[in-house]
Amino acid sequence: MMVAPLTEHRKQARLMGSAFEFVTVTEASDPEDHIDTAVAEVRRMEALLTEFSDTSQTAQLNRAAGIHAVEVDPEVYAILHRSREIARLTQGAFDITAGVLKKLYDFRNKPTTLPSRAAIDAALQRVGWDKIVLTPPGQAYLSAPGMHIGFGAIGKGYAADKVKNVLQQKGIHSGVINASGDLTAWGTRPDGTPWKVGIADPNAPERVIAWIPVHQASVATSGNYEQYFELEGVRYSHNIDPKTGLPVQGIKSATVVSPSAELSDALATAVTVMGPSVGLHFIDQLPNTHCLIIDDQNRLHTSRHLSITLNSAT
Repeated sequence: MMVAPLTEHRKQARLMGSAFEFVTVTEASDPEDHIDTAVAEVRRMEALLTEFSDTSQTAQLNRAAGIHAVEVDPEVYAILHRSREIARLTQGAFDITAGVLKKLYDFRNKPTTLPSRAAIDAALQRVGWDKIVLTPPGQAYLSAPGMHIGFGAIGKGYAADKVKNVLQQKGIHSGVINASGDLTAWGTRPDGTPWKVGIADPNAPERVIAWIPVHQASVATSGNYEQYFELEGVRYSHNIDPKTGLPVQGIKSATVVSPSAELSDALATAVTVMGPSVGLHFIDQLPNTHCLIIDDQNRLHTSRHLSITLNSAT
């Protein structure tokens, strides 16, 4: 009996407000209904976590901020707990409560002034991961009135991890889930070579300047080349420092490789806030975690054990 050759199957979908791509390696004769299962799983998580639906648990928590605790699903409770732990680990550089600060800036319409210090200080009173109170077995409470949480810096990575688990349970031994740049990969390509991820040139995002091989790992990039504004010659990133309330500077993009897409997603944001020196020192303390930074002078910085291949065409 002949064994059908392994083939890559690809499908794209617009989910969580982003472009998702699902890549699976299976025998050519295999049905592709597993991709439909993956899409359904992302839609389920989006309904649970989105800020933009009155019925999501995130919206319920935000409405009840400073008023009362909310009973949440075990899945939501768990991601809130992990978000708090990552915030603690990064000393607040990653913080899912920082959304109120982003509302002070209009990155799409390119503002001509920065918010007043008084407005920033007022918003900072509603920011702080330690203001998220979790009461076992499943209650969550945002303790300051006007607080607003959002999973934009961790949600797509979480979705990629969950879909990977679903596909592995369906017997898919190799694939990639790419959630608009936050991705996880397992197994190899049909010819046995590793998956690899291209790192975009922040000055020309359509161009790849380096490649990172990915085996049983996850990658996420946080960059200032898509959402930003410039004021008096200074570029301000859409990433906001949760401690100062100001847009971060100094890094054009930060790419993190780790065992989990959720973790890579969150740490890419944290490193961008920390800056090159502190960010790389922090990453070097973590097991199986690596980082590539492109600073505002277009210099490349890598953590100690990261292997990259520079694109000779650039």
